[in-house]
Amino acid sequence: MSTDEVRTERVGGTLLITIDRPRARNAVNAAVAAGLAEALDLLEADPALRAGVLTGADGSFSAGMDLKAALKGESPEIPGRGFGGLTEAELSKPLIAAVEGWAMGGGFELALGCDLIVAAEDAKFGLPEVKRGLIAAGGGVIRLPKRIPHHLAMEFLLTGEPIGAERAGSLGLVNRVVPSGEAAAVALQLAEQIAANAPLALALVKKIVRAADGVPDAQAFASQRSELPALMKSADVREGMQAFAERRAPQWTGE
Repeated sequence: MSTDEVRTERVGGTLLITIDRPRARNAVNAAVAAGLAEALDLLEADPALRAGVLTGADGSFSAGMDLKAALKGESPEIPGRGFGGLTEAELSKPLIAAVEGWAMGGGFELALGCDLIVAAEDAKFGLPEVKRGLIAAGGGVIRLPKRIPHHLAMEFLLTGEPIGAERAGSLGLVNRVVPSGEAAAVALQLAEQIAANAPLALALVKKIVRAADGVPDAQAFASQRSELPALMKSADVREGMQAFAERRAPQWTGE
């Protein structure tokens, strides 16, 4: 699936999704949001795809919301799925952000909506919405204080000033800091490692992590106990155990 604004490419069991508006620094307008939503639907629907990588074309991840398009009345949100069709979507498959250059505003929020982030050493992250009279409503004000200490998150949100990849790495905001131009390649390597694991288990990890967010441990464990029986009865669990016993790679079916 490819559109003028969003390209997809299958790389083994991974779907590489590229925002392709380099002249606008890959800013998100209505067409990009629709294209991203379509790409994520493809990732979710195809059992041969086990993980996704989200990146931007020509050395920039995304400048966030296209303000010019917004002034014309375009919405960068998809109802029920949030900014760019991603920030409020509940995806069952792992998604990795591969950030080169700028990830600003909604671009940073797209990255925060992913499960892992790989950043090139020249990457910049920021939430400058307050400089335009806005707030980081695509997940920034909600997710960032959960990812880093409160006062540091508030500095981000209240000053609107960006930080570099090294600082983001020291705060635990990114999983890898890599040489410029290598973010997508490293993200694809991580995706390949993830895709080698059992798809039902990966999906359940994501589901339980979401369910445990902000609730007492007792409630989180109760939710987990309700989900485990179905997993334990799956063919993939039997295959995983048998493959271990036979000293071979498992052949997952997702069943």
